[in-house]
Amino acid sequence: MCNGKMFCYQCQETAQGKGCSIVGVCGKKAETANLQDLLIYITKSVAICSSILRRRESISREVERYLINSLFITITNANFDDEAIIAEIRKGLKLREELKSKLLESENVELEKYGEIVSVTINSDEEILEYSKRKEVGILRSENEDIRSLRELLTYGLKGMGAYAEHAMNLGKVDSDIIAFVEKGLIATLDDTMTGEELTALVLECGNYGVKVMALLDEANTSAFGNPVITKVNIGVGSRPGILISGHDLNDLKQLLEQSENSGVDIYTHSEMLPGHYYPELKKYPHFFGNYGNAWWKQKEEFEKFNGPIVFTTNCIVPPSKESTYQDRVFTTNAAGYPGWKRVKINKDGSKDFSEVIELAKKCKSPTELEKGEIVGGFAHNQVLALADKVIENVKSGAIKRFVVMAGCDGRMNSRNYYTEFAEKLPKDTVILTAGCAKYKYNKLNLGEINGIPRVLDAGQCNDSYSLAVIALKLKEVFGLNDINELPIVYNIAWYEQKAVIVLLALLYLGVKNIHLGPTLPAFLSPNVAKVLVDNFGIAGIGSVDEDLEKFNLR
Repeated sequence: MCNGKMFCYQCQETAQGKGCSIVGVCGKKAETANLQDLLIYITKSVAICSSILRRRESISREVERYLINSLFITITNANFDDEAIIAEIRKGLKLREELKSKLLESENVELEKYGEIVSVTINSDEEILEYSKRKEVGILRSENEDIRSLRELLTYGLKGMGAYAEHAMNLGKVDSDIIAFVEKGLIATLDDTMTGEELTALVLECGNYGVKVMALLDEANTSAFGNPVITKVNIGVGSRPGILISGHDLNDLKQLLEQSENSGVDIYTHSEMLPGHYYPELKKYPHFFGNYGNAWWKQKEEFEKFNGPIVFTTNCIVPPSKESTYQDRVFTTNAAGYPGWKRVKINKDGSKDFSEVIELAKKCKSPTELEKGEIVGGFAHNQVLALADKVIENVKSGAIKRFVVMAGCDGRMNSRNYYTEFAEKLPKDTVILTAGCAKYKYNKLNLGEINGIPRVLDAGQCNDSYSLAVIALKLKEVFGLNDINELPIVYNIAWYEQKAVIVLLALLYLGVKNIHLGPTLPAFLSPNVAKVLVDNFGIAGIGSVDEDLEKFNLR
């Protein structure tokens, strides 16, 4: 904690670029921030016990899901519901004791080196709230700023991994080796004997598992819904009532589409759910109407105008104002939560019951039109590689001189208008490769095409940054290059939260260098840790648009 209140600096918008200490810029209260710190602390205790037991027997899906879901709950803008977080803490304490009961006597002795974390008992809600304020529970337990920086960089990478692992698990794809690394990483943040060099190596290993978890999710999505295809998405509205689905979980979208078919209700995506339109098994539903609005941070004004129910499948919640009129029509599921908002009902078999959402939608007005037109996406790796000959021909002819990777996150700060201006000023022989909600800064601009190839190639959600890596590696192979960094690709990436952290670590593991990260570098990077990233990987921030175009030789 800071000043006896809270301390959080995990997102790009953290107060004054240093850390939120009274209330989060995201809207998170101090009590909520401290409870989330305690949840991570208890999750570490579960990880200790499960990692010991894992040496001689498989760990239950319940425990594995707990580990990744608890990490996901603490991602920026995912869960603001203190009661839900307290319930997750209680569940962790229960699971920890169940795991301990399975340990052998010799294994129980091993727990002693971890001290109170594996034995603490917390009973009432008041005790949980009080315990959450203890220094050893929070970020600032590490006195050395470089060790603290590396521990938090690792933790945020694990949070991003947890998000992607949960989406894959929801589609029946689980890699227990990935969960085992999550355990290893969480436990390492408690080890005061680890040096900075050892932690740095573990952070890079986290990038390796970041590649694996994104590949796992890619396999889960494509095996369930088919490979994304080039798709024109309607950004206007129809005359029927609608349901707006936000977040990232495509399995929830699939179930909602199935259950709302022939109901007289249309389904619209918002923000990071836009790429749902690119998948054949989702786009086949005639009532899957289009995309409504823009990136997550505009939701307060856009939700007011949508008129129908909204479903949050994951993070990207902006706390509503007291004057908001849409609060009684918002539903949450998975790791997402907000006080007073309804939860989507879950059936005994784990499937979702959207009947209440659908019935509410039938009573609502149709959405108020925000805009008209279409946007094009669906350029994931399978689709781009299908166009490889055409792309390569344009590169060899000089029609395409450069690719610029502008993946990542969007946000509400005016400094992010940099990315719109940057896209507008790029030479006409440059193609943008994008994934994540950062695309909303430029995907509605009229940037044109190069011999039939759109100048903005949208691969999908933030996790689909994996597609951009696959494309780059394939181009490296085709052009017979020894190093991925010899490709005519510039990396100018926007970040906001922890899923962007694991994407960054994954790119570093793949050997990508000279990534420019903005609009500001993470506050959780100490000067020494930042220097390591600069010296070894060429990580840098951004300047003005004109300066950076000059720097990247894009004039």
